Amino acid sequence: MKEHLNERIKISLLMLTLSISSLISFSQQGLTLEQSLRVAELNSPAMKKTRLNLIRNQENLNAQNASLKSQFSLSLSPITYNQGKVFNELISNYNTQRNIGSSGTFSIVQPIVLTDATISLTNNFSYLDSYSEYANLKQKIFSNNLAINLNQPLFTYNRTKLTLKQLQLALENSQLSYAIQLLALEKEVTQSFYYVYQQQKSLEIANQAYQNMQKNHEVSKNKVDAGISPREEMFQAELNLATAKSDYENSQVTLENAKDDFKLLIGMSLYDDVIVLPNIAVDTVSVNISFAIEQGLKNRMELRQRNIDIENSQFDLIQTKAVNEFKGNLSLSVGLSGYNEKFRKTYANPNRTDNEGVILSFAVPLWDWGRRKSMIKASEAGIASSQIDLEVEQNNIIIDIRKVYRNLLNLENQIEIARQNVINAQLTYDLNNERYKNGDLTGMDLNLFQNQLSQKQLTVTNSLISYKLELLNLKIQTLYDFEKKEGVTPVMTINNNK
Repeated sequence: MKEHLNERIKISLLMLTLSISSLISFSQQGLTLEQSLRVAELNSPAMKKTRLNLIRNQENLNAQNASLKSQFSLSLSPITYNQGKVFNELISNYNTQRNIGSSGTFSIVQPIVLTDATISLTNNFSYLDSYSEYANLKQKIFSNNLAINLNQPLFTYNRTKLTLKQLQLALENSQLSYAIQLLALEKEVTQSFYYVYQQQKSLEIANQAYQNMQKNHEVSKNKVDAGISPREEMFQAELNLATAKSDYENSQVTLENAKDDFKLLIGMSLYDDVIVLPNIAVDTVSVNISFAIEQGLKNRMELRQRNIDIENSQFDLIQTKAVNEFKGNLSLSVGLSGYNEKFRKTYANPNRTDNEGVILSFAVPLWDWGRRKSMIKASEAGIASSQIDLEVEQNNIIIDIRKVYRNLLNLENQIEIARQNVINAQLTYDLNNERYKNGDLTGMDLNLFQNQLSQKQLTVTNSLISYKLELLNLKIQTLYDFEKKEGVTPVMTINNNK
Protein backbone atom coordinates (compact mmCIF):
# COMPACT_ATOMS: atom_id res chain seq x y z
CA MET A 1 0.00 0.00 0.00
CA LYS A 2 2.87 2.31 0.91
CA GLU A 3 4.65 1.58 -2.39
CA HIS A 4 1.45 2.28 -4.28
CA LEU A 5 1.09 5.63 -2.47
CA ASN A 6 4.69 6.58 -3.23
CA GLU A 7 4.13 5.77 -6.87
CA ARG A 8 1.06 8.01 -6.98
CA ILE A 9 3.10 10.82 -5.39
CA LYS A 10 5.79 10.42 -8.04
CA ILE A 11 3.20 10.54 -10.81
CA SER A 12 1.60 13.65 -9.29
CA LEU A 13 4.98 15.39 -9.08
CA LEU A 14 5.70 14.48 -12.70
CA MET A 15 2.36 15.88 -13.85
CA LEU A 16 3.06 19.07 -11.88
CA THR A 17 6.47 19.37 -13.55
CA LEU A 18 4.95 18.93 -17.01
CA SER A 19 2.29 21.52 -16.21
CA ILE A 20 4.92 24.04 -15.12
CA SER A 21 6.94 23.30 -18.26
CA SER A 22 3.89 23.91 -20.42
CA LEU A 23 3.25 27.24 -18.68
CA ILE A 24 6.85 28.28 -19.23
CA SER A 25 6.58 27.37 -22.90
CA PHE A 26 3.89 29.99 -23.33
CA SER A 27 6.47 32.63 -22.41
CA GLN A 28 8.95 31.30 -24.96
CA GLN A 29 9.69 33.33 -28.04
CA GLY A 30 8.77 31.36 -31.13
CA LEU A 31 11.06 31.89 -34.13
CA THR A 32 10.58 30.77 -37.70
CA LEU A 33 13.59 30.17 -39.91
CA GLU A 34 13.01 33.45 -41.79
CA GLN A 35 12.84 35.42 -38.53
CA SER A 36 16.02 33.74 -37.29
CA LEU A 37 17.86 34.71 -40.47
CA ARG A 38 16.78 38.35 -40.13
CA VAL A 39 17.93 38.46 -36.51
CA ALA A 40 21.25 36.85 -37.43
CA GLU A 41 21.93 39.25 -40.31
CA LEU A 42 21.53 42.23 -37.98
CA ASN A 43 23.13 40.87 -34.80
CA SER A 44 25.59 38.15 -35.77
CA PRO A 45 29.18 39.16 -34.80
CA ALA A 46 30.53 37.72 -38.07
CA MET A 47 28.08 39.78 -40.14
CA LYS A 48 28.87 42.92 -38.13
CA LYS A 49 32.58 42.57 -38.97
CA THR A 50 31.86 41.91 -42.64
CA ARG A 51 29.51 44.90 -42.74
CA LEU A 52 32.18 47.13 -41.22
CA ASN A 53 34.66 45.99 -43.87
CA LEU A 54 32.11 46.85 -46.54
CA ILE A 55 31.62 50.30 -45.02
CA ARG A 56 35.39 50.85 -44.89
CA ASN A 57 35.83 50.09 -48.60
CA GLN A 58 32.82 52.20 -49.52
CA GLU A 59 34.20 55.19 -47.61
CA ASN A 60 37.65 54.74 -49.17
CA LEU A 61 36.06 54.94 -52.61
CA ASN A 62 33.98 57.95 -51.53
CA ALA A 63 37.16 59.67 -50.35
CA GLN A 64 38.93 58.96 -53.65
CA ASN A 65 35.99 60.29 -55.67
CA ALA A 66 35.97 63.42 -53.50
CA SER A 67 39.69 63.92 -54.13
CA LEU A 68 39.01 64.06 -57.88
CA LYS A 69 36.90 67.19 -57.46
CA SER A 70 38.26 70.72 -57.11
CA GLN A 71 40.21 71.09 -53.89
CA PHE A 72 40.05 74.54 -52.26
CA SER A 73 42.59 75.58 -49.68
CA LEU A 74 43.48 78.75 -47.81
CA SER A 75 46.57 79.30 -45.67
CA LEU A 76 47.04 82.45 -43.59
CA SER A 77 49.90 84.01 -41.67
CA PRO A 78 48.22 86.95 -39.92
CA ILE A 79 51.46 88.35 -38.56
CA THR A 80 55.16 87.66 -38.83
CA TYR A 81 57.86 89.61 -37.01
CA ASN A 82 61.62 89.34 -37.05
CA GLN A 83 64.43 91.68 -36.07
CA GLY A 84 68.19 91.12 -36.07
CA LYS A 85 71.57 91.96 -37.48
CA VAL A 86 72.45 90.56 -40.87
CA PHE A 87 75.85 90.87 -42.56
CA ASN A 88 75.52 93.02 -45.65
CA GLU A 89 78.22 92.32 -48.22
CA LEU A 90 77.51 95.61 -49.99
CA ILE A 91 78.72 97.68 -47.06
CA SER A 92 80.85 94.91 -45.54
CA ASN A 93 79.18 95.40 -42.22
CA TYR A 94 76.28 94.18 -40.15
CA ASN A 95 72.97 95.84 -40.77
CA THR A 96 70.02 95.85 -38.39
CA GLN A 97 66.73 94.87 -40.03
CA ARG A 98 63.18 94.65 -38.79
CA ASN A 99 60.31 93.14 -40.76
CA ILE A 100 56.62 93.01 -39.89
CA GLY A 101 54.28 91.33 -42.32
CA SER A 102 51.26 89.17 -43.05
CA SER A 103 50.38 86.90 -45.95
CA GLY A 104 47.81 84.50 -47.29
CA THR A 105 47.63 81.93 -50.07
CA PHE A 106 44.45 80.76 -51.76
CA SER A 107 44.61 77.82 -54.18
CA ILE A 108 42.31 75.66 -56.28
CA VAL A 109 43.65 72.30 -57.46
CA GLN A 110 41.75 70.23 -60.02
CA PRO A 111 42.93 66.71 -60.98
CA ILE A 112 42.18 65.64 -64.56
CA VAL A 113 41.32 61.93 -64.55
CA LEU A 114 41.51 61.51 -68.31
CA THR A 115 45.22 62.39 -68.60
CA ASP A 116 46.39 62.12 -64.97
CA ALA A 117 47.27 65.84 -65.09
CA THR A 118 46.80 68.47 -62.39
CA ILE A 119 45.79 72.06 -63.03
CA SER A 120 45.95 74.62 -60.22
CA LEU A 121 45.16 78.27 -59.63
CA THR A 122 47.22 79.96 -56.91
CA ASN A 123 47.02 83.48 -55.53
CA ASN A 124 49.51 84.73 -52.94
CA PHE A 125 48.96 88.09 -51.27
CA SER A 126 51.34 89.65 -48.73
CA TYR A 127 52.04 92.87 -46.86
CA LEU A 128 55.49 93.85 -45.60
CA ASP A 129 56.53 96.68 -43.27
CA SER A 130 60.34 96.77 -43.44
CA TYR A 131 63.02 98.87 -41.73
CA SER A 132 66.74 98.84 -42.48
CA GLU A 133 69.31 100.61 -40.30
CA TYR A 134 71.44 101.17 -43.38
CA ALA A 135 70.38 104.51 -44.86
CA ASN A 136 67.63 104.57 -42.23
CA LEU A 137 65.16 103.21 -44.80
CA LYS A 138 61.52 102.34 -44.06
CA GLN A 139 59.19 100.79 -46.60
CA LYS A 140 55.64 99.42 -46.70
CA ILE A 141 54.76 97.17 -49.66
CA PHE A 142 51.68 95.28 -50.84
CA SER A 143 52.40 92.41 -53.26
CA ASN A 144 50.27 89.87 -55.09
CA ASN A 145 51.18 86.89 -57.25
CA LEU A 146 48.51 85.10 -59.34
CA ALA A 147 49.45 81.98 -61.34
CA ILE A 148 47.91 79.06 -63.26
CA ASN A 149 49.97 75.86 -63.36
CA LEU A 150 49.60 72.64 -65.36
CA ASN A 151 51.53 69.49 -64.48
CA GLN A 152 51.25 66.62 -67.00
CA PRO A 153 53.07 63.26 -66.65
CA LEU A 154 54.28 61.78 -69.95
CA PHE A 155 55.07 58.26 -71.23
CA THR A 156 53.70 56.49 -68.14
CA TYR A 157 50.47 54.88 -66.96
CA ASN A 158 47.53 56.88 -65.54
CA ARG A 159 47.96 56.53 -61.80
CA THR A 160 44.71 58.32 -60.96
CA LYS A 161 42.62 55.96 -63.09
CA LEU A 162 44.42 52.90 -61.72
CA THR A 163 43.91 53.92 -58.09
CA LEU A 164 40.24 54.62 -58.73
CA LYS A 165 39.75 51.24 -60.43
CA GLN A 166 41.53 49.42 -57.58
CA LEU A 167 39.24 51.02 -55.00
CA GLN A 168 36.17 50.18 -57.09
CA LEU A 169 37.28 46.54 -57.27
CA ALA A 170 37.98 46.52 -53.52
CA LEU A 171 34.43 47.73 -52.86
CA GLU A 172 32.95 45.18 -55.27
CA ASN A 173 35.01 42.43 -53.64
CA SER A 174 33.81 43.43 -50.17
CA GLN A 175 30.20 43.45 -51.43
CA LEU A 176 30.71 39.95 -52.79
CA SER A 177 32.31 38.87 -49.50
CA TYR A 178 29.33 40.28 -47.62
CA ALA A 179 26.92 38.38 -49.84
CA ILE A 180 28.95 35.15 -49.54
CA GLN A 181 29.12 35.59 -45.78
CA LEU A 182 25.36 36.14 -45.77
CA LEU A 183 24.82 32.86 -47.62
CA ALA A 184 27.23 31.05 -45.31
CA LEU A 185 25.38 32.50 -42.34
CA GLU A 186 22.07 31.34 -43.82
CA LYS A 187 23.45 27.81 -44.07
CA GLU A 188 24.91 27.89 -40.56
CA VAL A 189 21.76 29.35 -39.02
CA THR A 190 19.57 26.87 -40.88
CA GLN A 191 21.67 23.95 -39.66
CA SER A 192 21.58 25.24 -36.10
CA PHE A 193 17.85 25.99 -36.39
CA TYR A 194 17.04 22.46 -37.50
CA TYR A 195 19.41 20.99 -34.89
CA VAL A 196 17.35 22.74 -32.21
CA TYR A 197 14.24 21.32 -33.85
CA GLN A 198 15.82 17.86 -33.82
CA GLN A 199 16.40 18.18 -30.10
CA GLN A 200 12.85 19.43 -29.57
CA LYS A 201 11.60 16.39 -31.46
CA SER A 202 13.94 14.10 -29.52
CA LEU A 203 12.58 15.52 -26.28
CA GLU A 204 9.03 14.94 -27.51
CA ILE A 205 9.82 11.34 -28.48
CA ALA A 206 11.66 10.72 -25.22
CA ASN A 207 8.70 12.11 -23.30
CA GLN A 208 6.35 9.81 -25.21
CA ALA A 209 8.58 6.83 -24.45
CA TYR A 210 8.73 7.86 -20.79
CA GLN A 211 4.95 8.02 -20.55
CA ASN A 212 4.66 4.61 -22.24
CA MET A 213 7.11 3.14 -19.74
CA GLN A 214 5.08 4.63 -16.87
CA LYS A 215 1.95 2.92 -18.17
CA ASN A 216 3.82 -0.34 -18.66
CA HIS A 217 5.28 -0.06 -15.19
CA GLU A 218 1.79 0.30 -13.73
CA VAL A 219 0.56 -2.68 -15.73
CA SER A 220 3.52 -4.79 -14.64
CA LYS A 221 3.05 -3.81 -10.98
CA ASN A 222 -0.62 -4.75 -11.03
CA LYS A 223 0.18 -8.10 -12.65
CA VAL A 224 2.91 -8.85 -10.11
CA ASP A 225 0.66 -7.82 -7.21
CA ALA A 226 -2.06 -10.12 -8.59
CA GLY A 227 0.45 -12.98 -8.88
CA ILE A 228 0.01 -13.23 -12.64
CA SER A 229 3.62 -12.38 -13.51
CA PRO A 230 6.89 -13.19 -11.72
CA ARG A 231 8.53 -10.52 -9.62
CA GLU A 232 11.44 -10.33 -12.09
CA GLU A 233 9.09 -8.59 -14.51
CA MET A 234 8.65 -5.81 -11.95
CA PHE A 235 12.41 -5.34 -11.73
CA GLN A 236 12.65 -5.11 -15.53
CA ALA A 237 9.76 -2.62 -15.65
CA GLU A 238 11.49 -0.42 -13.07
CA LEU A 239 14.73 -0.58 -15.06
CA ASN A 240 12.89 0.36 -18.26
CA LEU A 241 11.18 3.28 -16.48
CA ALA A 242 14.46 4.56 -15.02
CA THR A 243 16.15 4.32 -18.43
CA ALA A 244 13.30 6.20 -20.13
CA LYS A 245 13.42 8.89 -17.45
CA SER A 246 17.18 9.25 -17.89
CA ASP A 247 16.78 9.55 -21.67
CA TYR A 248 14.11 12.20 -21.17
CA GLU A 249 16.31 14.24 -18.84
CA ASN A 250 19.30 13.91 -21.17
CA SER A 251 17.16 15.19 -24.03
CA GLN A 252 16.22 18.23 -21.95
CA VAL A 253 19.88 19.03 -21.30
CA THR A 254 20.83 18.58 -24.96
CA LEU A 255 17.96 20.84 -26.06
CA GLU A 256 18.96 23.64 -23.70
CA ASN A 257 22.57 23.43 -24.87
CA ALA A 258 21.46 23.54 -28.52
CA LYS A 259 19.28 26.60 -27.85
CA ASP A 260 22.18 28.45 -26.18
CA ASP A 261 24.43 27.77 -29.17
CA PHE A 262 21.67 28.90 -31.52
CA LYS A 263 21.08 32.15 -29.62
CA LEU A 264 24.80 32.91 -29.59
CA LEU A 265 25.03 32.31 -33.35
CA ILE A 266 22.20 34.67 -34.32
CA GLY A 267 23.17 37.33 -31.76
CA MET A 268 20.12 36.87 -29.54
CA SER A 269 20.18 37.54 -25.80
CA LEU A 270 21.22 34.40 -23.90
CA TYR A 271 18.63 35.20 -21.24
CA ASP A 272 15.71 34.97 -23.66
CA ASP A 273 14.01 31.60 -24.07
CA VAL A 274 13.26 30.45 -27.57
CA ILE A 275 11.45 27.70 -29.42
CA VAL A 276 11.89 27.11 -33.15
CA LEU A 277 8.88 26.79 -35.44
CA PRO A 278 10.01 25.00 -38.60
CA ASN A 279 8.10 24.29 -41.76
CA ILE A 280 9.24 20.70 -42.14
CA ALA A 281 6.87 19.75 -44.92
CA VAL A 282 8.81 18.46 -47.91
CA ASP A 283 7.65 18.60 -51.50
CA THR A 284 9.77 16.86 -54.08
CA VAL A 285 11.64 19.44 -56.13
CA SER A 286 12.52 18.68 -59.73
CA VAL A 287 16.11 19.62 -60.52
CA ASN A 288 17.68 19.69 -63.98
CA ILE A 289 21.38 19.06 -63.39
CA SER A 290 22.50 20.83 -66.60
CA PHE A 291 20.45 23.90 -65.73
CA ALA A 292 21.80 23.84 -62.16
CA ILE A 293 25.43 23.78 -63.35
CA GLU A 294 24.71 26.54 -65.86
CA GLN A 295 23.25 28.73 -63.10
CA GLY A 296 26.19 28.02 -60.81
CA LEU A 297 28.79 28.98 -63.40
CA LYS A 298 26.84 32.10 -64.33
CA ASN A 299 25.96 33.35 -60.84
CA ARG A 300 28.54 32.20 -58.32
CA MET A 301 30.23 35.22 -56.77
CA GLU A 302 33.44 33.31 -56.07
CA LEU A 303 34.09 33.29 -59.82
CA ARG A 304 33.79 37.07 -59.94
CA GLN A 305 36.19 37.28 -57.01
CA ARG A 306 38.72 35.17 -58.89
CA ASN A 307 38.34 37.52 -61.89
CA ILE A 308 38.92 40.46 -59.56
CA ASP A 309 42.11 38.75 -58.39
CA ILE A 310 43.22 38.49 -62.03
CA GLU A 311 42.47 42.18 -62.64
CA ASN A 312 44.40 43.19 -59.52
CA SER A 313 47.32 41.02 -60.66
CA GLN A 314 47.27 42.82 -64.01
CA PHE A 315 47.32 46.15 -62.17
CA ASP A 316 50.35 44.92 -60.22
CA LEU A 317 52.01 44.12 -63.53
CA ILE A 318 51.35 47.66 -64.80
CA GLN A 319 52.87 49.13 -61.65
CA THR A 320 55.82 46.75 -61.87
CA LYS A 321 56.56 47.77 -65.45
CA ALA A 322 56.65 51.38 -64.24
CA VAL A 323 59.63 50.57 -62.01
CA ASN A 324 62.72 52.24 -63.48
CA GLU A 325 60.79 53.18 -66.62
CA PHE A 326 61.42 55.94 -69.14
CA LYS A 327 58.98 58.73 -68.36
CA GLY A 328 58.63 62.47 -68.63
CA ASN A 329 56.84 65.42 -67.13
CA LEU A 330 55.61 68.69 -68.59
CA SER A 331 54.98 71.72 -66.38
CA LEU A 332 53.41 74.93 -67.69
CA SER A 333 52.76 78.11 -65.70
CA VAL A 334 51.28 81.49 -66.54
CA GLY A 335 51.03 84.26 -63.96
CA LEU A 336 50.90 87.90 -63.06
CA SER A 337 52.75 89.55 -60.16
CA GLY A 338 52.96 93.05 -58.87
CA TYR A 339 53.84 95.19 -55.86
CA ASN A 340 53.21 98.74 -54.69
CA GLU A 341 53.08 100.85 -51.59
CA LYS A 342 49.38 101.32 -52.19
CA PHE A 343 47.03 98.36 -52.21
CA ARG A 344 44.90 99.61 -55.12
CA LYS A 345 47.97 100.07 -57.33
CA THR A 346 49.47 96.64 -56.77
CA TYR A 347 49.35 95.84 -60.48
CA ALA A 348 50.16 99.33 -61.67
CA ASN A 349 53.15 99.81 -63.94
CA PRO A 350 56.12 99.66 -63.72
CA ASN A 351 55.94 97.10 -60.87
CA ARG A 352 53.67 94.65 -62.71
CA THR A 353 55.29 91.57 -64.27
CA ASP A 354 53.93 88.87 -66.56
CA ASN A 355 55.38 85.46 -65.68
CA GLU A 356 55.53 82.39 -67.94
CA GLY A 357 57.37 79.14 -67.47
CA VAL A 358 57.82 75.79 -69.27
CA ILE A 359 59.67 72.81 -67.85
CA LEU A 360 60.07 69.54 -69.78
CA SER A 361 61.90 66.79 -67.93
CA PHE A 362 62.67 63.12 -68.55
CA ALA A 363 63.72 60.20 -66.36
CA VAL A 364 65.94 57.87 -68.39
CA PRO A 365 66.74 54.43 -66.89
CA LEU A 366 70.25 53.17 -67.54
CA TRP A 367 71.05 49.84 -65.88
CA ASP A 368 69.29 48.01 -63.03
CA TRP A 369 71.01 44.60 -63.24
CA GLY A 370 67.81 42.84 -64.38
CA ARG A 371 65.70 43.93 -61.40
CA ARG A 372 62.77 45.23 -63.48
CA LYS A 373 62.78 42.17 -65.75
CA SER A 374 62.62 39.78 -62.80
CA MET A 375 59.84 41.75 -61.14
CA ILE A 376 57.80 41.61 -64.37
CA LYS A 377 58.24 37.83 -64.59
CA ALA A 378 57.11 37.49 -60.97
CA SER A 379 53.97 39.54 -61.67
CA GLU A 380 53.20 37.48 -64.79
CA ALA A 381 53.52 34.31 -62.71
CA GLY A 382 51.01 35.82 -60.26
CA ILE A 383 48.54 36.41 -63.11
CA ALA A 384 48.94 32.81 -64.30
CA SER A 385 48.38 31.57 -60.74
CA SER A 386 45.18 33.62 -60.46
CA GLN A 387 43.92 32.15 -63.74
CA ILE A 388 44.55 28.63 -62.43
CA ASP A 389 42.56 29.51 -59.29
CA LEU A 390 39.66 30.57 -61.54
CA GLU A 391 39.70 27.24 -63.39
CA VAL A 392 39.89 25.28 -60.13
CA GLU A 393 36.95 27.28 -58.74
CA GLN A 394 34.87 26.48 -61.82
CA ASN A 395 35.60 22.75 -61.52
CA ASN A 396 34.82 22.76 -57.80
CA ILE A 397 31.47 24.41 -58.47
CA ILE A 398 30.54 21.75 -61.03
CA ILE A 399 31.57 18.91 -58.68
CA ASP A 400 29.74 20.38 -55.67
CA ILE A 401 26.50 20.83 -57.65
CA ARG A 402 26.70 17.24 -58.88
CA LYS A 403 27.18 15.97 -55.33
CA VAL A 404 24.19 17.93 -54.04
CA TYR A 405 22.04 16.67 -56.92
CA ARG A 406 22.92 13.03 -56.15
CA ASN A 407 22.26 13.55 -52.44
CA LEU A 408 18.82 14.99 -53.18
CA LEU A 409 17.84 11.97 -55.25
CA ASN A 410 19.06 9.62 -52.53
CA LEU A 411 17.29 11.55 -49.75
CA GLU A 412 13.96 11.41 -51.58
CA ASN A 413 14.14 7.61 -51.40
CA GLN A 414 15.32 7.68 -47.79
CA ILE A 415 12.36 9.83 -46.71
CA GLU A 416 9.83 7.41 -48.17
CA ILE A 417 11.59 4.45 -46.58
CA ALA A 418 11.80 6.21 -43.20
CA ARG A 419 8.08 7.08 -43.25
CA GLN A 420 7.13 3.50 -44.02
CA ASN A 421 9.44 2.26 -41.25
CA VAL A 422 7.66 4.47 -38.71
CA ILE A 423 4.30 3.03 -39.71
CA ASN A 424 5.66 -0.51 -39.40
CA ALA A 425 7.40 0.22 -36.09
CA GLN A 426 4.24 1.78 -34.64
CA LEU A 427 2.12 -1.22 -35.64
CA THR A 428 4.76 -3.58 -34.27
CA TYR A 429 4.89 -1.72 -30.96
CA ASP A 430 1.09 -1.66 -30.61
CA LEU A 431 0.82 -5.41 -31.27
CA ASN A 432 3.60 -6.27 -28.83
CA ASN A 433 2.22 -3.88 -26.23
CA GLU A 434 -1.01 -5.94 -26.26
CA ARG A 435 1.05 -9.12 -25.93
CA TYR A 436 2.85 -7.54 -22.96
CA LYS A 437 -0.46 -6.67 -21.31
CA ASN A 438 -1.62 -10.26 -21.84
CA GLY A 439 1.57 -11.62 -20.31
CA ASP A 440 2.92 -13.08 -23.58
CA LEU A 441 5.95 -10.74 -23.77
CA THR A 442 8.61 -9.68 -21.30
CA GLY A 443 9.30 -6.09 -20.35
CA MET A 444 12.80 -6.34 -21.81
CA ASP A 445 11.42 -7.29 -25.21
CA LEU A 446 8.83 -4.52 -25.09
CA ASN A 447 11.58 -2.01 -24.32
CA LEU A 448 13.39 -3.09 -27.49
CA PHE A 449 10.27 -2.40 -29.56
CA GLN A 450 9.88 1.01 -27.88
CA ASN A 451 13.48 1.92 -28.70
CA GLN A 452 12.94 0.78 -32.27
CA LEU A 453 9.87 3.02 -32.60
CA SER A 454 11.70 6.04 -31.15
CA GLN A 455 14.65 5.49 -33.46
CA LYS A 456 12.45 5.27 -36.56
CA GLN A 457 10.60 8.45 -35.58
CA LEU A 458 13.90 10.29 -35.23
CA THR A 459 15.07 8.90 -38.57
CA VAL A 460 12.09 10.48 -40.34
CA THR A 461 12.80 13.85 -38.76
CA ASN A 462 16.48 13.65 -39.65
CA SER A 463 15.72 12.66 -43.24
CA LEU A 464 13.35 15.58 -43.71
CA ILE A 465 15.87 18.00 -42.23
CA SER A 466 18.67 16.60 -44.39
CA TYR A 467 16.55 17.12 -47.50
CA LYS A 468 15.79 20.72 -46.48
CA LEU A 469 19.48 21.40 -45.89
CA GLU A 470 20.45 19.91 -49.26
CA LEU A 471 17.89 22.12 -51.01
CA LEU A 472 19.46 25.10 -49.26
CA ASN A 473 22.90 23.87 -50.26
CA LEU A 474 21.76 23.65 -53.88
CA LYS A 475 20.46 27.21 -53.67
CA ILE A 476 23.81 28.40 -52.33
CA GLN A 477 25.77 26.44 -54.94
CA THR A 478 23.72 27.76 -57.89
CA LEU A 479 22.25 31.02 -56.55
CA TYR A 480 18.94 29.75 -57.88
CA ASP A 481 15.98 28.77 -55.70
CA PHE A 482 14.52 25.60 -57.23
CA GLU A 483 11.58 25.64 -54.80
CA LYS A 484 10.48 29.14 -55.84
CA LYS A 485 11.94 28.78 -59.36
CA GLU A 486 13.69 32.16 -59.22
CA GLY A 487 17.21 33.53 -59.01
CA VAL A 488 18.82 34.58 -55.75
CA THR A 489 20.39 38.04 -55.42
CA PRO A 490 22.02 38.17 -51.98
CA VAL A 491 24.24 41.22 -52.59
CA MET A 492 23.23 43.87 -50.07
CA THR A 493 23.66 47.63 -50.49
CA ILE A 494 24.48 49.60 -47.37
CA ASN A 495 23.70 53.30 -47.49
CA ASN A 496 26.00 55.38 -45.31
CA ASN A 497 25.16 58.78 -46.73
CA LYS A 498 23.40 59.98 -43.62
